[in-house]
Amino acid sequence: MTVAEIVAIAGSAIVLLGSVFMVIGAIGVVRMPDVFTRLHAASVSDTFGVGLILIGLILIGGLTLVSVKLAFLLAFLFLTGPVATHAVARAALDSGVKARDEKGKPLVEAKEGAP
Repeated sequence: MTVAEIVAIAGSAIVLLGSVFMVIGAIGVVRMPDVFTRLHAASVSDTFGVGLILIGLILIGGLTLVSVKLAFLLAFLFLTGPVATHAVARAALDSGVKARDEKGKPLVEAKEGAP
């Protein structure tokens, strides 16, 4: 086995691991009870799953212009993903969406006179 074959196999394994994280995140989005936990599941799978997939593709692609573009895409996703998730969660919170438990009941009851 040459070094290129070992790197290609490692890259393929990392892509597969990233795909597994994406599937787990998709299941989490479907099964979670409210917007905030669904958003968390989507954010973690997006950042970590897509990050692993892109790292694996960089390893498979070798040192080419495509790998540089993938690295820029990886940096862009790591910077914008958490910011977008925070913005959506903040918008949901500002619009009055309440966190809920697995039975659909609000976790925190509103106090009298509280906004």
